[in-house]
Amino acid sequence: MDAAFTEEQHEIRRTLRELLLKRCGPDEVKAVVRTPAGYDTQLWQQLAGRLGLPGLALPTAYGGVGCGPTELALACEETGRAVLPSPLMATAALAAPLILALGSERQRTALLPALAAGELTATLAVPGGRLATALALTGPNDGGWAGGGRAGGIQARRAPQEGEAVPSKNGGRPAGGGWRLYGEARQVLNGHTAEVLVVAAHTGGFAKGRTLLFLVRAAGGGEARSGAAPGVPGLLRTRQTALDETRPQARLELRDVPAELLGEGDGDEAAVAGALAATGVTAAAALAAEAVGAADTALARTVAHVQQREQFGRPIGSFQAVQHRLADLYVRLQAARSAAYYAAWSAGRGPSAPGGGQSAPGGAAGPYGAAEPGVGALALAQALESLRAVAAEAVQLHGGIGFTWEHEAHLYFKRAACDELLLGPVHRLRARAAEEAGLFPDGAEEPGGAGKPGRSGEPAGAPGRAAAVEV
Repeated sequence: MDAAFTEEQHEIRRTLRELLLKRCGPDEVKAVVRTPAGYDTQLWQQLAGRLGLPGLALPTAYGGVGCGPTELALACEETGRAVLPSPLMATAALAAPLILALGSERQRTALLPALAAGELTATLAVPGGRLATALALTGPNDGGWAGGGRAGGIQARRAPQEGEAVPSKNGGRPAGGGWRLYGEARQVLNGHTAEVLVVAAHTGGFAKGRTLLFLVRAAGGGEARSGAAPGVPGLLRTRQTALDETRPQARLELRDVPAELLGEGDGDEAAVAGALAATGVTAAAALAAEAVGAADTALARTVAHVQQREQFGRPIGSFQAVQHRLADLYVRLQAARSAAYYAAWSAGRGPSAPGGGQSAPGGAAGPYGAAEPGVGALALAQALESLRAVAAEAVQLHGGIGFTWEHEAHLYFKRAACDELLLGPVHRLRARAAEEAGLFPDGAEEPGGAGKPGRSGEPAGAPGRAAAVEV
């Protein structure tokens, strides 16, 4: 492993940092998150057009820049510094890699160039708020987390063709014609504005049940939506109120929504699970880098404050107790940064990914390699824990002003809390990493006595979590 960054990687960081310093200060962030879209659409177009940010990890054959997970992680570190509200994570780290890995040539050609150019945004919709489970970050993703043939989740059925009396009972396999989705998904990142939805749904009933991915084209992109999406019968999208307003989330209701199977043929559940797990490694590395960037800025602002704030006739940063606390945070931050960089490198240049990638269907180069087991979950756990510690100390060391809800320190505190609710908790990320690495014998319980994870990946008796509530 060569730990030195290339000149191109340095240039990506430098250009993005300079642009965000001019356009994305704390006041601008607080203003833009209250707009209907939840992010600055003009800045997003500038990031897409000038830097190619959404297509950073996509092949040049589909309009991308042709870089990999490492460059995407470096970009996310810079967006994390500014706590940038944008559809970058949903589009570039979740939806686009799945379309590249599983989509047919027609689907990739139709969608990926538009996503890379910023003309479209996309997201991944997983029922039940089980994004971490679907990405195999907190447990195996081979269970019935998408619906399992029972009530709830999202169910997919083949739409009857014209003149067909009853749907075909072939285990959910399409015999020509489209699909219909029915169900609900909450905590969908940027789900209220994304023009392309990659929806995980269960099909085939209980006996022949499978979890597949489907494409829903939501028309009228770029506008805020509250209600039925124009041009998509049966799709209701509602933006949810979240603690972290910089990470917009939505609730999707699908009532016989027309959809298209992602891929060719009748779908392969094993391929879907593998692509989701590989996407989970890349997304975890990107999210970890983003958390590192946020923690770095929060720590820098805190250091600057304690150097200026005086108490007892001297700066509070001169007190040894304060210095020790800041030094501990710095050590945590550097450990998290190293873990995030290694996870991104591992995702892009895994041992079974010659040339830095695994071939996607049709021979296209995909971003997936066989990353080191557990590396993504472990890096994300380290980064989330570091951000939470830095944000908490930032509030404390800013004194009374740090406890005011309007202070910028709370941008980082909210990001730390909501990211862990969305993809954690940290102890389950570490337990999954240990399981994948084979550190514990079969049947060992995860830390805290939570018991063995169930089929859905949730520990027995664990209460549900929600990072957002409907309004």
